[in-house]
Amino acid sequence: MFIMRCDFKKVIFASIKTIIMLSFESDYTEGAHERILRRLAQTNLEQTPGYGNDKYSESAKEKIRDAFGLPDADVFFLVGGTQTNSTVIASMLRDYEGVIAVGTGHIGVHESGAVEYTGHKVLTLEHHDGKMSAVELEDYLEAFYADETHEHMVIPGMVYISFPTEFGTIYSKSELKALHEVCRRYSMPLFIDGARLGYGLMSRANDVDPHELGDLCDVFYVGGTKVGALFGEAVVFPHGNAPAHFFTTIKQHGALMAKGRILGLQFDTLFTDGLYFEIARHADDIAALLERIFIEKGYSKYIDSPTNQQFFVMDKALAAKLHGKVRFEDWCPVGDGKIAVRFVTSWATPEENVLALKDIL
Repeated sequence: MFIMRCDFKKVIFASIKTIIMLSFESDYTEGAHERILRRLAQTNLEQTPGYGNDKYSESAKEKIRDAFGLPDADVFFLVGGTQTNSTVIASMLRDYEGVIAVGTGHIGVHESGAVEYTGHKVLTLEHHDGKMSAVELEDYLEAFYADETHEHMVIPGMVYISFPTEFGTIYSKSELKALHEVCRRYSMPLFIDGARLGYGLMSRANDVDPHELGDLCDVFYVGGTKVGALFGEAVVFPHGNAPAHFFTTIKQHGALMAKGRILGLQFDTLFTDGLYFEIARHADDIAALLERIFIEKGYSKYIDSPTNQQFFVMDKALAAKLHGKVRFEDWCPVGDGKIAVRFVTSWATPEENVLALKDIL
């Protein structure tokens, strides 16, 4: 009987092994960094105040302020990216205002109308490799206020960008500065969606120091969901400029956790000994290896991304065949029977997975 049970286990484990596929689908398919899991287990039976009024949340806020050189920053922890975007935007706009984003912006494409649900329209501009042009932003605002009927329209009240963008591209320091200057001229806050902030800041192409970010925008957030945490985002108002009663707004939008210490402890761990930046750099390095392999295999790039999202052009038939062995995303058709595909590495992607992908290719 014992032998039969052992054999049965071998069969089960072998079956599980054959089911598991290489996955480059996204950067939030894994759970959380082991240090976070260990600390959650170690502190599990501690009793702490709720709603983020605990020692771990306070410690995490101080570490985030230190990491970004913002001693006066207001820091808040929210449960996820969509809740964060809709909450921040709703808190900073008047009833009659909308938010400007590029047409590929996350808030206008992949958030199920969450911003519109709060009563604010997403006003779109053309994108350039996923990025917004400061010149085009200013042209749009000039034309808007030059129109004598603009009082009949949705008033542009803030600007939303993401770093990195939906295409894995990043803004240079000069690009961010130019956008921020336009926003200041029109008394509009600039909001940076940082769901993948670590991957942007640790990119080989980035020239923005973390200590400079707070002077290049009016609010940003540090993504945890996609960079090592089980879930959660940390909103940062760099100069103590949080809107009045922002805590209440978080709760109103369903983005507040009663067991807030779970969020605080995760960010406290991520910002201890530079872990957040270390694991983000790992994902970028692995993505660079993946990029080299695709180029060596003769594939062309759909877009040049210096972060953990990589885009290539592939025959549709080949992509369909590859889907049988590897998880990735079909991005968009590009004509001639070809398709753009997206491969994403994460903080947890091991090098051997990329080498295994090379063998499959």
